[in-house]
Amino acid sequence: MPLRFVYKDLRGGIYISKNKDWVGNTHSVFVTHGASNHSDTQRAENDYYATDPKAMELLLEKEDFAKNIWEPAVGAGHLAQVLSNHGYSVTCSDIVDRGYPNTYIFDFLNQDCGLFNGDIITNPPYKFAAQFVERALQLVDTGRKVAMFLKLQFLEGKSRRKLFDSTPPKTIYVASGRLNCAPNGDFTNAGSALAYAWFVWEKGFTGKPTVEWIN
Repeated sequence: MPLRFVYKDLRGGIYISKNKDWVGNTHSVFVTHGASNHSDTQRAENDYYATDPKAMELLLEKEDFAKNIWEPAVGAGHLAQVLSNHGYSVTCSDIVDRGYPNTYIFDFLNQDCGLFNGDIITNPPYKFAAQFVERALQLVDTGRKVAMFLKLQFLEGKSRRKLFDSTPPKTIYVASGRLNCAPNGDFTNAGSALAYAWFVWEKGFTGKPTVEWIN
């Protein structure tokens, strides 16, 4: 039977009340937020890509964030743990539980919640990256930040151009060195030929994006 849960997270002002099947099967909209792609069928167990914690460290050298952070695709907590280590109060959620402590099971794109009193930072599933950006900007107040770790090629595409025209990022931090995303969170043999960047929005910003480099 679907699991019903109702709770209030007073740290970030999130309210969630929903009936949902959370066994991670075909009833879910998609199974793993950390996956690079999704389908309507059940995902393979290792279809999950964790972010190099160094990426978070590099962003924090450049940006200050609100005390309260929501990581809505937390996975095994590689980004959330860095934020916690730096003194941020982190609300962690994902569509499946990957073992990171105090993770709420929550479908970021499809479940209802109240306005979040803080900033949102995550590495979203790339296929749904634009939707994650739009949803995050809906859920934060004016002046709050949304930071997304994305492939640099996110800059391409006519549909995303419309997103950039209507809600431009304030700063894009391009990784001059390669940062890894590890299958199933295993960085032992992880490597990457892909270029990544942090895209940082400040809700209400209407100017032209600034491009900087990290690493």
